[in-house]
Amino acid sequence: MTDTRRRVKVYTLNEDRQWDDRGTGHVSSCYVERLKGTSLLVRAESDGSLLLESKINPNTAYQKQQDTLIVWSEAENYDLALSFQEKAGCDEIWEKICQVQGKDPSVDITQEVVDESEEERFDDMSSPGLELPPCELNRLEDLAELVASSLPSPLRREKLALAVENEGYIRKLLELFRVCEDLENSEGLHHLYEIIKGIFLLNRTALFEVMFSDECIMDVIGCLEFDPALPQPRRHREFLTKTARFKEVIPISDPELRQKIHQTYRVQYIQDMVLPTPSVFEENMLSTLHSFIFFNKVEIVGMLQDDEKFLTDLFAQLTDEATEDDKRQELVNFLKEFCAFSQTLQPQNRDAFFKTLSNMGILPALEVILGMDDVQVRGAATDIFSYLVEYNPSMVREFVMQESQQNDDDILLINLIIEHMICDTDPELGGAVQLMGLLRTLLDPENMLATANKTEKTEFLSFFYKHCMHVLSAPLLANTTEEKPSKDDFQTAQLLALILELLTFCVEHHTYHIKNYIINKDILRRVLVLTASQHAFLALCALRFMRRIVGLKDEFYNRYIMRNFLFEPVVKAFRNNGSRYNLLNSAIIEMFEYVRVEDIKSLTAHIVENYWKSLEDVDYVQTFKGLKLRYEQQRERQDNPKLDSMRSILRNHRFRRDARTLEDEEEMWFNTDEDDLEDGEAVVPPSDKMKSEEDLMEPISKFMERKKLKDTEDKEVLGKSSLSGRQNPSFKLSFSGSTKTSLASPPQSASLNPGSPGSPGSPGSGARSSPPTTAVTTKGGLVGLVDYPDDDEEEEEDEDGESKEDTLPPTKKSKLSS
Repeated sequence: MTDTRRRVKVYTLNEDRQWDDRGTGHVSSCYVERLKGTSLLVRAESDGSLLLESKINPNTAYQKQQDTLIVWSEAENYDLALSFQEKAGCDEIWEKICQVQGKDPSVDITQEVVDESEEERFDDMSSPGLELPPCELNRLEDLAELVASSLPSPLRREKLALAVENEGYIRKLLELFRVCEDLENSEGLHHLYEIIKGIFLLNRTALFEVMFSDECIMDVIGCLEFDPALPQPRRHREFLTKTARFKEVIPISDPELRQKIHQTYRVQYIQDMVLPTPSVFEENMLSTLHSFIFFNKVEIVGMLQDDEKFLTDLFAQLTDEATEDDKRQELVNFLKEFCAFSQTLQPQNRDAFFKTLSNMGILPALEVILGMDDVQVRGAATDIFSYLVEYNPSMVREFVMQESQQNDDDILLINLIIEHMICDTDPELGGAVQLMGLLRTLLDPENMLATANKTEKTEFLSFFYKHCMHVLSAPLLANTTEEKPSKDDFQTAQLLALILELLTFCVEHHTYHIKNYIINKDILRRVLVLTASQHAFLALCALRFMRRIVGLKDEFYNRYIMRNFLFEPVVKAFRNNGSRYNLLNSAIIEMFEYVRVEDIKSLTAHIVENYWKSLEDVDYVQTFKGLKLRYEQQRERQDNPKLDSMRSILRNHRFRRDARTLEDEEEMWFNTDEDDLEDGEAVVPPSDKMKSEEDLMEPISKFMERKKLKDTEDKEVLGKSSLSGRQNPSFKLSFSGSTKTSLASPPQSASLNPGSPGSPGSPGSGARSSPPTTAVTTKGGLVGLVDYPDDDEEEEEDEDGESKEDTLPPTKKSKLSS
């Protein structure tokens, strides 16, 4: 490029608030697809590389200075400047920016966000910062205005933060606060509220450390009590000093740790209760406050974790029977909060934390706590247990299996969890839902370990089904002794739905363990009692349980279902539902549709044979008629297995072979036939000969040959035939030693078995009786002719009147004579 009008220097503001020259190039404006908007591009004049690619944002404040300078902020703490060689080039780009933002190019700034001089900002790059007014009562209004005007600009925010930090301004402001409060100077207190709130939004850690120090934090909270938008000031300090009490459940000997806990609580209180809810624009300005609290919590967890005496005393008092209930509740609440703090740790630190708790005996302690009567204590213990299960379920499983060797089933930790789930007094079963989720995690094979020496899945599932499954299923078995649920209130239905959800999960993931349990305890029959519940969600849970079992297509399950007629309650529920189009109706139909589509033969036969009368009048879906058709096809195949095998061959090959290949094979077939056969050769060759030759003869080639002949002669032959009332003629093949082919019409004709047309040596293939047919005589080469019935009805008619005759010889080895 040689156009000097667009020649520019690119500047960026560095971390030290100094302008860095990024290079010299030529600027242009064009639409960039990747950025989805018009952008400024600067390419280096030396090598054409891209120095700058900046989308013109409609909301960004661009400022034009000295006729050749454009300055803007690309992002927080990232400022850019273009210095043009010529005024004309600056005007062109400025007009483009104003056009995108819909502004008049005569303005010097496109967005009125701050009242500051960008000329000073660019010219005086080494400016030390803002000059704050003296910290006096009569200047508080000026200071409040300065803080408010500085917040929108990253540069001015930075300068203001430096000025407040360097001049120790916060302590001076807090001294003024005490004076204003003593004088009851409401106007001054309102200005101080705005100033302190603005300092929070400066988002600077160094300022937070001063504000949250022991000598300053209560005064900072005091300043934030006097919100000018409220008619009366808040009483935050009164709450923190009188209402909120710090309890040392275990004495903390480290003063630094105690101070850190106090500080974290108060800062968290400021964030949650004192500061007004930040706007969308202010939220990012409080990120440093969030980080301050986060790192404080990490530090507290680390210091407590390193204090072995503290943790030892904690667990000793938790498990000591002499500990008072109130004291134990405080200890459990502390441990719960301790675990909650641990969620802020990095993964490796969290590993060390839970390993420390495990070594201290947290699981035996939880077992003791969960056995207590206090509902609040048990609730806190459940929360702690959930942290452990989510972190390391294998650790919990290992502990449970080890304790089973020493304790009875009733006091096992996992059985305590199940009992609490069953006995949850909450009408909505909130606690039971939480506990069911924990049990599901413990029973999930996906998070179980497998090593060379042992398989956790096998060991734990064997333990669970031996020691715990009877506890889980007890409410289900107790409530399903009759044809209808014994108790059908809402809370019981909710509990049974949770148990069924867990059992359904087991069916999907536990294979033979749950299969043995279901079949031995007749669980499915009990579950299907719940289809009679008045609560639709419970009936659907029972159907879902059976649907998962059917979906496995396991013949053990299928035989169990058929042996106990377990589709009966499903059909009964379907009939009782009537014509209502609801979820129950759809779920039942979907189950039968699955059996039909997947062609589960045993269940299809069982359903049609036992329940067809109840289902045959359902015509708004074709599912049940389709099941009946499947059943009839299945019976037909059982009665004539050769029919099924040949249809399979034809279905697989009928249209897949090349026509030329067929012609070659047909010619070979004819040649081989005439060369090999001699006059007077036996009609039925020995079985071993048949088997050896059968390997060389593909049934499909013979079928295609006969079909070809049939296509050319059917009209001619069948047009002349007298069928004596029959719709489908069948043909008798007579054989002699002649080279002629003769189709005679003796009193009884043999038709080839339609199950294997022309199949050489087919065992059991025999001639069947049929009415006389028209004689057809063909001279010359051998011709294979066979009836290929496409209609199943013909086969049934043929079977009714058939009489066995001598077995036909293979058509390939046959010679036909006139």
